[in-house]
Amino acid sequence: MRFSYFLLRRLLYTILVLFGLSVLIFIIARTLPGDPARLALGPFASKEQIENLRHTMGMDKPLPLQYWMYITGIFRGDFGLSFQTRRNVALDIAHYLPATVELVLMSIVWVLILGVPLGVMAARYKDRWPDNLVRVIAFVGVAIPPFVVGLILQLVFSYLLGVIPTTGRLGLMTSPPVRHTGLLILDSLIDGNFSALGDALLHIILPSFAIAMTGIGQIARLTRGSMSDVASQDYIEASRGFGIPNRIVAFKYMLKPAFIPPLTILGLTFASELSNAFLVETVFAWPGMAKYGIRAILRKDFNAVMGVVLIIGLAFVAVNLIVDILAGYVDPRIRKRQEEE
Repeated sequence: MRFSYFLLRRLLYTILVLFGLSVLIFIIARTLPGDPARLALGPFASKEQIENLRHTMGMDKPLPLQYWMYITGIFRGDFGLSFQTRRNVALDIAHYLPATVELVLMSIVWVLILGVPLGVMAARYKDRWPDNLVRVIAFVGVAIPPFVVGLILQLVFSYLLGVIPTTGRLGLMTSPPVRHTGLLILDSLIDGNFSALGDALLHIILPSFAIAMTGIGQIARLTRGSMSDVASQDYIEASRGFGIPNRIVAFKYMLKPAFIPPLTILGLTFASELSNAFLVETVFAWPGMAKYGIRAILRKDFNAVMGVVLIIGLAFVAVNLIVDILAGYVDPRIRKRQEEE
């Protein structure tokens, strides 16, 4: 029961954080210089047209009333009208978000299949050449911005080698699958369209890897440090004393308790990559939230800007909550401590 109270308390914190974020971004969007109505209608719009649009959008009302109208609309699924598309922002997000989510999910796959094994290898061969190599990879991954990695990957694999496409989600000659979820890979599997599946996987390799480089470096370093700490525990020495192979000791007895810090960073990596994907999507002409969000910022389309920011904020707090639950599941000591709070 106490763990249920913990979850309820964290859920209330999540709601408060989202409320504070919505107030902050609303105030910023409404107080920035420039008239969104004029930007939306263009320089040749008459004063009457601008005033009519401001009235339609509720921009002629006091700020507290505007916020109340906006926040109550969100609970009805109405994020307001976008100046640039003339559609509800919720529809725009539903159209663009799946492409970004698919890209970030693929980057998490890279982090798991590369970052964790590299950290384990560095811990097993501590202070030897594999450890030094992993340190260099981790440093490079954290130090170089993802969009620079993307440009390097484009230069090598597209311009020099010509083996991997670098723009878009599908080739021009590939028939896209029927849209079920907006995730091309999943939709291709649902339809059994293996031609589109192969093309979608080929197109997502480079942008997802560019985004994943930072996460790979972070997870590798944290896994190495955590496993090095666990390696000094008595039960690890006892396992080795019983003749259990080092590979089994590393992955079965050391990795699970050592995976708590990497698990926390892994969750935050997913949320942060939703925002970090903006520049990478621009470099690879990926039709996700970046294109929509950047245009919204440049045109001061505050409903669209608020929608994008709230979605990213929701991802952060939701992933934090999920990480707390998973950490308690992986390590019973954490769950017991949460129950005692």
